[in-house]
Amino acid sequence: MPITRRHASLAVASALALPVLAALPRPTGRVILSLKGRLGAGHGPSVDFDDAMLATMPQHTLRTQTPWHEGVKAFTGPLLRDVLAAAGAQGSTIRAVALNDYKVDIPFDDAQAIDVVMARLLDGKPMPVRDKGPLFIIYPFDDRPELRSPQYFARCAWQLRTIEIL
Repeated sequence: MPITRRHASLAVASALALPVLAALPRPTGRVILSLKGRLGAGHGPSVDFDDAMLATMPQHTLRTQTPWHEGVKAFTGPLLRDVLAAAGAQGSTIRAVALNDYKVDIPFDDAQAIDVVMARLLDGKPMPVRDKGPLFIIYPFDDRPELRSPQYFARCAWQLRTIEIL
């Protein structure tokens, strides 16, 4: 079928609708997070991050109480939505997998509608594995009291190592 002016216009419009993704650098340090699944074109089957790559993204500090800590703690790191966007992730479900193979499914919409932080620092210091590090998905429980429920607590995967986009 020959390409018509209408087909060419649709092709240009479709191309313009796709987000432009900047090429991610390759990790130079120890990989602490891998994203797999439905990632943007050009990213391959997975995207790996080291701490330095996550540290160069805009950092957000969330001060909140959790069931796992005493008092209010400061969790700092990029927003989950920013990490997903960097990999061109598109899907309906985020499966967070921890170092101990704990798995939890998080609706993709949570990352878009809620300022979920992928914490790499706790009270300004890196989190060792024995203290729920190196990464901890944390919700803004004090800012949004409706999130203080077993459903959202279960979505807070600590010792995060992999995110699968389904």
